[in-house]
Amino acid sequence: MKKLLRSKKAITPVLSNVLMMLIAVAGMSIAITATYVISGNLHDMMGERFLVEDVWFRTGTIAIYVRNTGKVTISFVAVYVNYTSQSFTALNLDVASHGWLNVTYSWNPSSLHHINIVSSRGTKVADSYMAPA
Repeated sequence: MKKLLRSKKAITPVLSNVLMMLIAVAGMSIAITATYVISGNLHDMMGERFLVEDVWFRTGTIAIYVRNTGKVTISFVAVYVNYTSQSFTALNLDVASHGWLNVTYSWNPSSLHHINIVSSRGTKVADSYMAPA
């Protein structure tokens, strides 16, 4: 029995196995935490969807009818007309709501205008619209 207790041949493999398990558990903990953080941000971004239903060219303004089709509230931070930032009335859309986004812009009749709308989370919708004659 004394020989068995004094033998140190099995201690090194046991310690190395325990150390490898600790490294594996620590690595997986870091990976799970990173996945949770990344997927939380993606969930918010993927839950944010909106679409432009109508665009009206009025004197000195462009009125854009926007609908929130996503799962989170949307606030708009920028509107670009012909790749230039324009001033607009603030608009926050709750889930399944809609409203007018009024952009101050002197548009040219019978011309094509590229409009790009950007939300606070970075979602954007861009398209070109023809102004009436």
